[in-house]
Amino acid sequence: MKKNLSILFTVIILTLSSFSPLGVHSYKVRTIVLDAGHGGKDPGCHGTTGVEAKVTLAVALELGRIIKENMPTTKVYYTRMSDNFIELHDRANIANRNDADLFISIHCNSGPTAAYGTETYVMGLHASEDNLAVAKRENEVVLNETDYKKNYDGFDPKSPQAHILFSLYQNAYIENSILMASKIEHQFSARVGRSSRGVKQAGFLVLWKTTMPSVLIELGYLTNAAEEKYLTNKSNQVLLASGIYRAIKEYKTEIEN
Repeated sequence: MKKNLSILFTVIILTLSSFSPLGVHSYKVRTIVLDAGHGGKDPGCHGTTGVEAKVTLAVALELGRIIKENMPTTKVYYTRMSDNFIELHDRANIANRNDADLFISIHCNSGPTAAYGTETYVMGLHASEDNLAVAKRENEVVLNETDYKKNYDGFDPKSPQAHILFSLYQNAYIENSILMASKIEHQFSARVGRSSRGVKQAGFLVLWKTTMPSVLIELGYLTNAAEEKYLTNKSNQVLLASGIYRAIKEYKTEIEN
């Protein structure tokens, strides 16, 4: 009997969590945590000369500068401000400790040399094998961590089933996360002039334990020669940061009004 009640309680909790209690008008964006993906002993993906960890750090720092300049009442924290290695669970912890209202993780993609375009992910089920492949690549960073099985409840980064289980988290924030992600991709496409591959869902460990709306941005493919040239250009990094800032500004205005 107790076992049945426990199962029923779990089902109710999971069902209720699928509805966003936050809504899109119920809180203010006072604190933002910016996460430059990879770093240190984990350089991420790379092209001929471009390195993911360097591109993401440059864009994150520029984005933070723009936010501070134009939103002086909004606090900005970084998971890293130099080329150092930060474990994935620590990135989420930084956001949680600082009571962040928004978590933005910035990355670059890799794939076939013909692949190009931006993508913004939220935590959720993999709609395709491509989404799963991106999540698996980003999540394999945990193999650089000493106690990754302990830190991630036995998570195996090579297991598709494990990635699906992690997609159950973040349900309480999915509506606002999708709203934020949509605005980022719109800015990339309409204002920055990038080719958008859209908003997608996948089970990213870096988003797993964040207790706020969270997105993971793929700025483009370093394995595409033209995109690598674009992403490693300082002026274009400023354009990308400006696009993300405008999306944040729109998001903040919409949910606070």
